[in-house]
Amino acid sequence: MKGEKMTYYLCLLTATAILLSGCAIGECQPQKGNCIMKPAQMETFEGENKTLGNGTVYSWVTLDTEGNPSSIGVNFTESALEELPEAVVEYAFDLPEEAASTAYDHVGIDWNPAGHDPHGIYDKPHFDFHFYMISPEERDKITASDKDSEKLSKEPVPGYIPEGYVSTPGGVPRMGAHWIDPEAPEFKGQPFNETFIYGFYNGKMVFVEPMVTIAFLEAKPEITKELKLPKCYPAGAYYPTNYSISYNEASKAYTVALENLTLR
Repeated sequence: MKGEKMTYYLCLLTATAILLSGCAIGECQPQKGNCIMKPAQMETFEGENKTLGNGTVYSWVTLDTEGNPSSIGVNFTESALEELPEAVVEYAFDLPEEAASTAYDHVGIDWNPAGHDPHGIYDKPHFDFHFYMISPEERDKITASDKDSEKLSKEPVPGYIPEGYVSTPGGVPRMGAHWIDPEAPEFKGQPFNETFIYGFYNGKMVFVEPMVTIAFLEAKPEITKELKLPKCYPAGAYYPTNYSISYNEASKAYTVALENLTLR
């Protein structure tokens, strides 16, 4: 009991000292013999920053007032849509260390100047934003050829498949098999603007992927959509329930984010 009281008083002294220094603090409380300082407000931490087109792009994670991840994503300037390469290219981004408790290891942004299969659906200039659950080294082992093709076609246990999603034939090296939502607008006679894809390899989910056309980005969107979710998850971590695509007029920048991260 004396130890708990001493810890409590030490917390109060620490909080008082920080207040006198003019610094903002959160809630200080004793827990298992330690003084836990909770952040006073949500905070965003930036990851790797790179050049894209005539602009820049960086990864980030936002932590809530409990210090848990609440959203994760990438920001890129409006000028990043200018002078893009004429060939397909991937830009890979490390996430900040504060994102360690999320399900994601890194982000890959794939620029597709002529789109890709299936023809008539995704053959528009667009970005694929891959949030990978595996490391770059693990991705290198995905060859999508010979015996590896068996791992592409391996069916996940039903509970791990997001509601309503179906697999597409084959797969892509360093990615895996792509699973699509047949109820998405682009499969119902509407133009492809944006969509959300899940990726599997050897029966396990390995990425989630918002896809967005250049034309949709140039329209300066502001959308948030609920995700169709699986009942089971591959590992204990924070996973999203929503994703968003938005443009900020003040900063002249776009955001693609996975939001409302929840511990599963």
